Amino acid sequence: MEFTRKTFNNQPWMMISGNDLITEKLQLIDEGKDISSVEEELDMLKGADMEDEKYQQMAEELLDKTLDLPFVDGYAFNEPSEYAEIFKLTSGKTADLPKLNLTDDELFDKVLGAWQGRASGCLLGKPVEGRYMWHMEKYLKSQGKYPLDYYFSKEAADEIKEETGIKGWDGCMAESITCMVEDDDTNYTVTGMLIVKNNGKDFTPNNVADFWLSHLPLTHVCTAERIAYKNVANCYLPPQSAWRRNPYREWIGAQIRADFFGYVNPGDIVKAADYAFRDASISHVKNGIYGEMWAAAAIAASFVTSDIKEIINAALTTVPETSRFTAGVKHILDLHEKGLSYEEVVSDLHSRWDEKIGHHWCHTISNAEVVAIGLLWGESDFEKSITRAVMPGFDTDCNGATVGSIIGTILGAKNMPAKWIAPLNDTMITGLHGYNKVSLTDMAKMTMELIKS
Repeated sequence: MEFTRKTFNNQPWMMISGNDLITEKLQLIDEGKDISSVEEELDMLKGADMEDEKYQQMAEELLDKTLDLPFVDGYAFNEPSEYAEIFKLTSGKTADLPKLNLTDDELFDKVLGAWQGRASGCLLGKPVEGRYMWHMEKYLKSQGKYPLDYYFSKEAADEIKEETGIKGWDGCMAESITCMVEDDDTNYTVTGMLIVKNNGKDFTPNNVADFWLSHLPLTHVCTAERIAYKNVANCYLPPQSAWRRNPYREWIGAQIRADFFGYVNPGDIVKAADYAFRDASISHVKNGIYGEMWAAAAIAASFVTSDIKEIINAALTTVPETSRFTAGVKHILDLHEKGLSYEEVVSDLHSRWDEKIGHHWCHTISNAEVVAIGLLWGESDFEKSITRAVMPGFDTDCNGATVGSIIGTILGAKNMPAKWIAPLNDTMITGLHGYNKVSLTDMAKMTMELIKS
């Protein structure tokens, strides 16, 4: 039989799709690019039959052309993707954080709390990933369980399940939880650990690329990661793997890979951000990179301070002050300073980001803002923090996981609520060969070995 790209690669994100081109247009506008020379072609191709080889080739050539578009006059942001240039645009005010001063037992407790918190927060958001805020509210209110205070229950009327799209994922709903089920958010935490374990603390973006090809199945990665994976397989190495024909280059994928780089650098936000940069640059540019650097730095800071504002602000010193990312997170900090309620800040978020648009729903900045909301309005309470990170919608499992990591680090395993942690049975499933079923305690022990190495 004839073996063509159409029969082999007709998978989500493998061929260029109309949705890719819709996202590319929005991304170019976000980046301040003048799209006047390509807008007509973008709009034409987004509705074309993209299984037709002719249109595939046109789309590939168009994405290549967008790389050289000029900026519009007066664009307000300066957002490099090279580490040296990023560092020049940071505030550099990192010396104010306390020094790490923990016994080995205290440090292990925080590391284990971080792993537990990430798993719990991710599991909370997983069954409602892709659902809108109103879906969750209606579902919970129909059960008399609003506001959210535990893992989602599958016990809801059939018509409510149908209307909201929350139909219950096996192993994710309160009645069926026995462990942390497989998820890309937690796959990447183990991935980060194994990259450092296998390559040492001087690992490179190429080491990350090699690990992906050797250990992560292609179908276990999405959007920017899948495009980067395909690029690397075709010998386009980092950083080209990040920007070549990649409309998702500022989506949340890198931000969800940050956590281990914070775990392994307790108290050292500069090193955490540096590790995160090396990981992010395989698949992301600009604010996509900054999200991973910020999240890793925030987790690292959580080992030495429990002050949420201090953690958020310290992490911001590792990314450009001149970026949309910094502007977005600072906006949330300003609203908290002004005394807005949780409901008011979530309303403000939704007035600026439309969760019905995929580019908004999965963007790094919109979700970093949700993380900041969960942290600031969660008041260092684990339950309040992860539920308030999930309920605004957007990328629910990613945001619950990141907030869970930070609060879990602050509290430590001994202070984590059994209500949320006991159902996990200290067990996590991953899609990584050799680590398909792991103990969270064992992951924490391995993390400690790498911290000490």
